[in-house]
Formats: sequence, C-alpha cells, structure tokens
Amino acid sequence: MQNVTDRTSNPFGLEPPFDRSDPDDRPAVFGYGDANADFHVIGDYPGVHGGESTGIPFTETESGHAIQDVLRAVGFASGPRDEPVLENCFLSYIHMCSLPDGDVPTDEDYATLERFFDAELRAINAHILLPVGARATDHVLREYTTQRRRFDLEMDELHATDIRGRGFLVVPIKDPVEWYDDDREAIISQLEAILDSDYRQTKGVATTVG
Repeated sequence: MQNVTDRTSNPFGLEPPFDRSDPDDRPAVFGYGDANADFHVIGDYPGVHGGESTGIPFTETESGHAIQDVLRAVGFASGPRDEPVLENCFLSYIHMCSLPDGDVPTDEDYATLERFFDAELRAINAHILLPVGARATDHVLREYTTQRRRFDLEMDELHATDIRGRGFLVVPIKDPVEWYDDDREAIISQLEAILDSDYRQTKGVATTVG
C-alpha cells in the first residue's frame, strides 16, 4: 500500500475556520495517528474527549483515557498517554475546534466543521470506522451508511456491533463514562475478532451491502 503521508498530527494541513479557545488551550485538536490506518476512531469534540492542552485526541479526559486503554489492549497504541504512538489507527473529532470551558458546539458549529472532518476521513480511507458516543455515531451512520433509519440511537444496543456502510464497516462505541459491566471487554473482543478476520475485504463487502 502506498503511504498517504508520514505526518502524525494534522497530516493534511487542515485549518479550522474559527478560534474560540481559552488562552491556554489549543485552537483545535487535529486528527492524529497513522494516516495509512485501517481503523479510524471518531470522537465528538475536545471538551468531551480531550486534547485541549495536548492537541491530541483522546487524551486528558476520563473518556479519552478509556478509549486509549482499549487501543493499547489491542495493540494500536503504545508510549506516553499524552502523546501515544499509534499503528494502524487514526484519531479525530467531528468537531475539532476547542471552545471556552463549559461551552458546547452548536448545530451550526458542527455543520461548519463537517467538511473538514469529511475531507480527512476520506483521505485516511480506513476500512473500519469507530465512532465514540451518540453524536459521533449518529453522524457517521447518517453520512457514511444508508442504514441510520433502521436504528434508534440506543448506544447500549449499538455498542460493539458491526454495521455495514458505504465502503466502511462501522463499529459504534458507547461513551466510556457510560460503560458498565462488560462494555470495555465487549469492544476489545470485537476489535480482536475483526483483527483476526480478513477485514481488508470489508470495503468491497460494505460497498455491495450498504
């Protein structure tokens, strides 16, 4: 496979259209990891899943650390928590820009940044999309599958399942702050099962079925 790029952070040089961050925060938390990855983990925004200080998705917060622990368990991540080394895995947010403490993105904010997220997702061109939380899952199912209408957005039921999309296999992940019982083990087991399969055939299968 030809390398897309060797850059780890913001590999395609995206420039967010606004900066509303607090003075000590990064203006945006760009996509990070292996730009040639087969697995793309998709979070919501920095205030939820972390990175406002580090500039790296899925750091700093409870949810971020829990997702990172799953990636370490299946061999995608190693090294320090605040700057992990990723292999075959890429991390990004549907809303990359940092906001003042306590603020949440509006629907208009998400819409403004959607084209940046979409451009990066298509450039990475991963086989497996792993949206984390209800907002990211809703967006991925609406935009990259034809099956959103078939599902209520019940993350307890969608967690660690596989859904065929338009050229992708989507595996939703419930936000870790809502995990209980065996939710952590369920997503680890699902990822291990995918890794043990011929998952690189997923894109062709998903295109046919989705």
